[in-house]
Amino acid sequence: MDLQPVTLIADYFVICTATNERQLKAIVEHIDMDIKKEHGVLPLHKEGQASGGWVLLDYGSVVVHAFSQELRHYYDLEGVWQEAKVLLHIQ
Repeated sequence: MDLQPVTLIADYFVICTATNERQLKAIVEHIDMDIKKEHGVLPLHKEGQASGGWVLLDYGSVVVHAFSQELRHYYDLEGVWQEAKVLLHIQ
């Protein structure tokens, strides 16, 4: 999601969903390792755990939200930030 016209919090949100805790943990670890390997960047802040159903990786201008299906629906970030343009939607 492109947040630039909407807020100063971040430029972009990347939102993904896992079907179970193990998959959520793997997604977060993969994102973390790949960004470090390819760009030499570590998250400024990491919040949450896969066991809680929501992990946030804050890279400054890009914030990654990795959710369980239940919590993604509950928090509905797309609804909260509905003014932001969705740049890519993959299912």
